Amino acid sequence: MDLVKLHNFEKLSPFEIKDELIKLAKQTAQTSSLALLNAGRGNPNWVATIPREAFFLLGQFAITESRRVMQKPAGIGGMPKADGIALRFEAWIAGQQSSPGAEFLREMVPFAVKKFDFKPDAFVHELVDSIIGDNYPVPDRMLVHNERIVHEYLMWAMCGDPRPPGQFDLYAVEGGTAAMCYIFKSLKANRLLNAGDTIALGTPIFTPYLEMPHLEDYGLKIVTVAAPQENRFQFTDAELKKLEDPKIKAFFVVNPGNPYAVALSEETIAKIVNLVQTKRPDLMILTDDVYGTFVKGFRGLLGALPHNTIGVYSYSKYFGCTGWRLGTIAIHRENVFDRKIADHPEDIKRVLDARYGALTLQPREIRMIDRIVADSRDVALNHTAGLSLPQQVMMSIFSLAEMMDEAKAYQKACMDIVQNRFAQMITGLGIELTENQLYDRYYGLVDFEYWANKYVGPDVVAYMKEHVHPLDIVFRLAEDHGIVLLNGGGFSAPDWSVRVSFANLDDEVYAQIGRATRAVARSYRQAFEAYKLAQKNMKQPA
Repeated sequence: MDLVKLHNFEKLSPFEIKDELIKLAKQTAQTSSLALLNAGRGNPNWVATIPREAFFLLGQFAITESRRVMQKPAGIGGMPKADGIALRFEAWIAGQQSSPGAEFLREMVPFAVKKFDFKPDAFVHELVDSIIGDNYPVPDRMLVHNERIVHEYLMWAMCGDPRPPGQFDLYAVEGGTAAMCYIFKSLKANRLLNAGDTIALGTPIFTPYLEMPHLEDYGLKIVTVAAPQENRFQFTDAELKKLEDPKIKAFFVVNPGNPYAVALSEETIAKIVNLVQTKRPDLMILTDDVYGTFVKGFRGLLGALPHNTIGVYSYSKYFGCTGWRLGTIAIHRENVFDRKIADHPEDIKRVLDARYGALTLQPREIRMIDRIVADSRDVALNHTAGLSLPQQVMMSIFSLAEMMDEAKAYQKACMDIVQNRFAQMITGLGIELTENQLYDRYYGLVDFEYWANKYVGPDVVAYMKEHVHPLDIVFRLAEDHGIVLLNGGGFSAPDWSVRVSFANLDDEVYAQIGRATRAVARSYRQAFEAYKLAQKNMKQPA
């Protein structure tokens, strides 16, 4: 593709460029023996079957409970009742020995009752009434039992050891993307981030974090805090020092990173903790830790700096449930956000009183987490806020499945999937890499310039930078090989890099992707040699 067209694509998000790449790759697949290989989007091609079996079987019990209460013509049932429901469930599940999910459900209910000291009828009724979906979410922020369960799950998935003291309040939302939208909106509404304010982004980073601050809705300025490949994708001291500047109001991090898929090290986290405690106790932090479960012993900033951090987690990648839209927002009961709101000058407090005044007679007592709930429904519709109840049941079952798996067999199986695909890609690329325990292997960031310098030579790289547009790599992979990858530059990664997802294609194709990437490099070398020969011929006398 010519340079002018490629320059025009620079304005687009990688996820929009992807659509053009898919068109090219489809055309290639239709006119050749090549298969379309879309490794651009990180939708896992595995699903957690045991929790889903339990979910669908639980729904069958819920229908019996509905019919027990009421049976009208045309298939009309009633709302399940709590009194005695735990014993009825125990008797019913005993008769389902051969049904998929029965064994798990038989163990799940007593496990949760014992672990959390739940009242059996109250817990089972929440599950059953919620899976039916016959009520609005109450409480609107999150169901009582589900919040306890998910809180415990997040202590493992996001916080790690040592477990942070105190309690987090959670808001169940429609995936991590909804969490981002709601948090940005509420930070602005509560005057914690105002137009013209500066935020810091830990880069490279998931592209919406780069794009949303520039929207007219927010008008924020960005300072990047880079995690360079040369430092194994850890923030350098010089980059972290930027956070000492008080004009930076908030620091947004994806950990482990996207696209580079490396978690923050203990050393890096310790440096951030020290900076916040000694220089920036007012710094607001947002951490998006969706890939943390792919790193053994993961510990994130929510665990290390609970009072300064909003945690975002999505179940989508680990459990293979992007279509379920399951996510959470977590804020500690004692937090910098509530303190900042309380410290607002009186004129701003009056504005916020007017915003939230219809919800309570004491609007100044509304906590940040509940402001996010209200803002997610434009305040006026706060009474119908909340994630759908069947979704919350699925969230509870996923969480309990992980807790009950003491050997962490499921986590190991997920890690093995992406590790295998990563190994295939490395073989195809013809390179060797040193082990990195912090690398989650969900994505791979191929720094094409770094790789080409080593394997095809610096002269070729110099030629590429003068005569080839960085986007040419992904377009050539699509057009010549039917392969879709995302351009790293759109994530604020090096321009000459590509992101490959190890989540969504069969194991064996990743060696093919590696070989195709090498073929693109060889084509640049051939172009360079032809260019050199042409230059030499031009200099020779006629």
